[in-house]
Amino acid sequence: MIDFKIYEPGLPFAEKMDAGDPLAKFRREFHFPKNEKGDEYLYLCGNSLGLQPKTTKDCINEVLEDWAKYGVEGHTKGKHPWMPYHELLTEKMASIVGAKPLEVVVMNSLTVNLHLLMTSFYRPTRDRYKIIIEGDAFPSDLYAVTSQLLNHSIDPKDGLVVIRSKGPQEFLTTEQILQTLEENGDQTALVLLSGVNYYTGQAFDIQRITKKGHSMGAKVGWDLAHAAGNIALSLHKDGPDFAAWCSYKYLNSGPGSLSGVFVHQRHANNFELPRWAGWWGHDKQSRFSMPDDFQPIPGAEGWQLSNPPILSMAAIRASLDLFDEAGMPNLRTKSKLLTGYLEFLLSALPPHKLEIITPRDEEQRGCQLSLRIPNENKSIIDRFERERAIVDWREPDVMRVAPTPMYNSFQDVYRFVEILKNIL
Repeated sequence: MIDFKIYEPGLPFAEKMDAGDPLAKFRREFHFPKNEKGDEYLYLCGNSLGLQPKTTKDCINEVLEDWAKYGVEGHTKGKHPWMPYHELLTEKMASIVGAKPLEVVVMNSLTVNLHLLMTSFYRPTRDRYKIIIEGDAFPSDLYAVTSQLLNHSIDPKDGLVVIRSKGPQEFLTTEQILQTLEENGDQTALVLLSGVNYYTGQAFDIQRITKKGHSMGAKVGWDLAHAAGNIALSLHKDGPDFAAWCSYKYLNSGPGSLSGVFVHQRHANNFELPRWAGWWGHDKQSRFSMPDDFQPIPGAEGWQLSNPPILSMAAIRASLDLFDEAGMPNLRTKSKLLTGYLEFLLSALPPHKLEIITPRDEEQRGCQLSLRIPNENKSIIDRFERERAIVDWREPDVMRVAPTPMYNSFQDVYRFVEILKNIL
């Protein structure tokens, strides 16, 4: 639980915290939305789409200029040739998720990657065929695992196990998840959970759940869409079989941008794993000899399919450079302080006005707090917009608020709560 004694009410405290914030300079590296008068919006929606780094345009223009100058030869010429361009992202992306470079590649989009990975790691048998996910999983994950079951002629009513909260709280307990794994262990082929649940903002215990899933004989994968760039991750150490995440939320790479993929090192040279193959996953030394037989690259790169979109990767490179400079440990330290401050201010509001459905334990959440607001609907977002504030809404009655440590300030949090008080 956060120690509220470190916080004070009133704007002077927020101003003091911002003045002493070692990461404050990064705010100037991003474009904030503005109204017609040129006034900046308060932006607390990085959990849905991160802001654009000011260096993004330079990175994309570099690719455009090389395309104009070299044409097809840009694959091998220029400051950053396109042929190995994805390798520019690997080490910094691996650092964000706590992995080895061999274990990480950037490619495709998130749900596509989950399907590719499940092709390899969801291998149901007559006796072991179930998939376990959490309640309130993001709909795309639910659709993906359901279609995987159907593709194997398994009735989702039998093959899909959804863990739902049994207590008064909205979120799940780790013990409940572990108990569900224990109860279904002999029949479970795959555990696929979110690192951070999109709806409640709960961060799951990746290490304990992965260890338990493996002890039950299941493969374990993670959707880290709301976790990558948000919480501290140690994928190599924690040992899941695979993970995937998008890069347009906390990783600030632009709408619909590419996904990251993790495949644990122990699978790096297992070329017997079934997979959907494509030529960009083929051995680099012989790729352009155009052989008939597919020879996968060791590690996560061996799951690549196609020549990657360099323009999108350029946007990712701009953001990863900022993450590399700021450092995930520093961002996480600020995130805890910033989100704790938001909780502190919200806790002063009358309890009948709203309910925080995100865990109060700072180790069980990232920077997002999900607020249940009784008797409200999505129209509240319009009222926030009239106050030059951007947050988001999830049906039926939850507002998600994400003070992102890379570019949000303590004064942002103070201003949000003042607006919320006036609206309520």
